[in-house]
Amino acid sequence: MIHERVVGDPPATTATMEASDFKRLFTVDEANAMLPLVRAICRDLSNLAREVIDRRQRLSFLQSRREKDRDDLYGEELAQIEEELEKDSERLEEYVHELKELGVEPKNAVEGLVDFPCAMEDRIIYLCWKLDEPEVLHWHELDAGFAGRQPLTAGSSAVEENFGSDSGGLG
Repeated sequence: MIHERVVGDPPATTATMEASDFKRLFTVDEANAMLPLVRAICRDLSNLAREVIDRRQRLSFLQSRREKDRDDLYGEELAQIEEELEKDSERLEEYVHELKELGVEPKNAVEGLVDFPCAMEDRIIYLCWKLDEPEVLHWHELDAGFAGRQPLTAGSSAVEENFGSDSGGLG
């Protein structure tokens, strides 16, 4: 069954995560350069996730209203719909796998939310991007999640200290 939140098991607690716990680390420029591909995968993932969730809800509703004691003319059709949903769920997992192979961490399939691991000072953070955003514009601590997003602005300490012009960042 597909859930709105698609998250792999973290390799360690967020307090102890290191660069070696990630497939790769990104700079802001590298994350933005990868966005055309990531955007295409996230768009497909988001669209399919929404469809699967909607179809699962409708199927669940139909199945809950069926009388299981009598011959059901629609039983075969419902079984076919379940089979199609299973195939689409496998496709969703393939999209998630594609993102992970790129080093990107999918966080919410429906919203098209992903994180790019990034080194900042002596710790790892996430560069955060959502499907409707034109480029990577935010970051957050590993344990802060979407609610803890902070803007990547030229005047912010995160950009000045860690993404300055010497490192090819926004500064």
